[in-house]
Amino acid sequence: MTSMRTFAEPAGSAGADGTVVGENLSLPLFRSLSGVLAGHPYLKVVVDRQEQTWHLLDTAVHPFHVNYVATRILGIDLDALDARLDAFNASVYTDPQRRFLLGILSLHTDEDADGNQRPFLVLETTEADTMHGELLEEFYTFIRARLDGRLPLLLKPANHGQEHELASVSDVLVPRILSHQLFGNRRRTALNTGEAVGRLRYFRSPEEYREAVGELGWSDIVAMDCVPDDVPRVAGFINAAPITPLSHTNVLATGWSIPNAIVRDLDRLVEPDKLNGAWVRYTVREDEIALAPLSSPPDLEVPAWHQQRVPLEPPLLEDAPALALDRLRRTDQDRYGTKAANLGELHHVLDSRTADLTAFYGLARPPRSDLYGHLAARLGTADRDPGALREAAAAFVARTVTAPEGVALPFSLQHRFLISSPVIQQALGKLKMALELSALEMVDPLCLHLQHLIRETPLPDDVTRQITQAFPDHLDPEHRLVVRSSSNAEDLPGFSAAGVYESITKVHGTDELLAAVREVWASLLSPRSVHLRRQAGISLDDTYMGVIIQSYSPADLGGVLVTCNPTNRDDFRNVYVNCTPGSPEQVVDGTALPLQYLYNTVEGGGRTVALGSSREDLPRPTRDGLADLALAGRLLQSHFGGEDGGPLDVEWLMTAQEGFRLVQIRPYAL
Repeated sequence: MTSMRTFAEPAGSAGADGTVVGENLSLPLFRSLSGVLAGHPYLKVVVDRQEQTWHLLDTAVHPFHVNYVATRILGIDLDALDARLDAFNASVYTDPQRRFLLGILSLHTDEDADGNQRPFLVLETTEADTMHGELLEEFYTFIRARLDGRLPLLLKPANHGQEHELASVSDVLVPRILSHQLFGNRRRTALNTGEAVGRLRYFRSPEEYREAVGELGWSDIVAMDCVPDDVPRVAGFINAAPITPLSHTNVLATGWSIPNAIVRDLDRLVEPDKLNGAWVRYTVREDEIALAPLSSPPDLEVPAWHQQRVPLEPPLLEDAPALALDRLRRTDQDRYGTKAANLGELHHVLDSRTADLTAFYGLARPPRSDLYGHLAARLGTADRDPGALREAAAAFVARTVTAPEGVALPFSLQHRFLISSPVIQQALGKLKMALELSALEMVDPLCLHLQHLIRETPLPDDVTRQITQAFPDHLDPEHRLVVRSSSNAEDLPGFSAAGVYESITKVHGTDELLAAVREVWASLLSPRSVHLRRQAGISLDDTYMGVIIQSYSPADLGGVLVTCNPTNRDDFRNVYVNCTPGSPEQVVDGTALPLQYLYNTVEGGGRTVALGSSREDLPRPTRDGLADLALAGRLLQSHFGGEDGGPLDVEWLMTAQEGFRLVQIRPYAL
């Protein structure tokens, strides 16, 4: 079917079918057709190279480019399209000789030197589009010639491949803007979507927060420059300064299912209506972040998490040896803790190559019955046979990532230490009684007293001996160790405990090792960890702490990835990666703003979301390596994601010599 060449409707209005086919686009016409995406007006564009015309789609009528091209231009019905969807997508997104160029025009504003708002348009393709440099230049030139000349137009590369292609194209011919440049200074950014009704508590300094933290309750919404990691469980978070979606506080927000957002203009949102201390409705959506005052205090119901019960297997406390991580399996979590058991399971997966790592791609994504064809393309094989794909996936993961070496100390060591001291046993009894009686005013001082006792009480000789003999070749004071928590009450579905327990990263010699082990044990009884477990229905009697001891290895790059897009829960394609030079702790504790990337593990490709504290992006070979890391994480999701194949939260390190090493793997709460 030949598309129309003329547009007969009056300027500034769409046709009855929600489509404009014509030669010019003015700002009024743009506004009449556009929808809203991430807070910006946008419309979809189809350029027909064969007919040398373009189609402007009303987003409310035509939500998908491909459906429009098939049904309205080529005369293909939707059933026939669904039957050959992947092949059709390839013909419009990856074929170098394609007939159609598909994209989005979005409207933005900036300020001139006098503070006046100036509109400009941005043209981009879908993230999976593989346009080469000549096509990108043709696409831009075609659109530019049909726009109101007063509207600046910039091309935004949709992925790293397009950035590379545009390097050979003059930015005078094709002015451009990168994603992190366009959105890096966004005033409001959704981190965890949701809605909450509560009392807004706006703290203008950490000191002001510390003075009031004891008063905070489940119905409060905490707003400040950067919500601290030790915040109690509340109704919502608002950060006035930038943070990453993978920070500890946002991991808590996702686990607690509470709204969280970056609101850089927080004063402008709060002050005009005097909202500090007021009851508000706090809404966080991808395209809306709002605080609406309520006319009167609401009649709130006690939240469901007050009755929440996280299932916990009873710990096994009989004597057990310290074991190398590669000797553990996932079933050992009731003796060595979840973190150690997951790392032992990772060793097994990488060494045995027997696990099925393709289950995520075997799920139906209507109209597709599975994604095996996409997986085959990502793995570089033409064989779609499930057995062959399993072998290829296992081999890919094994050559892309390694598991860390180290030793795990069992719960039985902590148990033997605790029962060796009558004073500690008496203090534990008092804490248990306070929790049973809900005498919460007594909990914090009892916890702090217990932590002091654990740090200062001498270890029994047999406990000391087992700890020091676990890693005998690494106790030279010149050798640096890392001591990590591995409780049975962390890294669980519904209870991540991100940032709750201690890990000590600078340990030298025997005395510091023994002190670090006791510090990790003590973190199990911090006031915050005790309160959070109580809220989750986890009994103090059932909670024990294992310890992981590892040799420190400096890293060139470190970070965290989650096998989902944390700001878009419907996005099954992308894996979100954060990284900074050095240790991943800088990502999760917020001491550095990381580089942020999204990598498409279905159609392929990646894009830079933000540069964080860095002045420039990573070199192309490193970004290509991160794409492999993202795919490896996606494949591991099939084994570690539980019965529902849920997303993972993975900490990793990279060195130029050794590649990627995973140091933690756990469920990520959505």
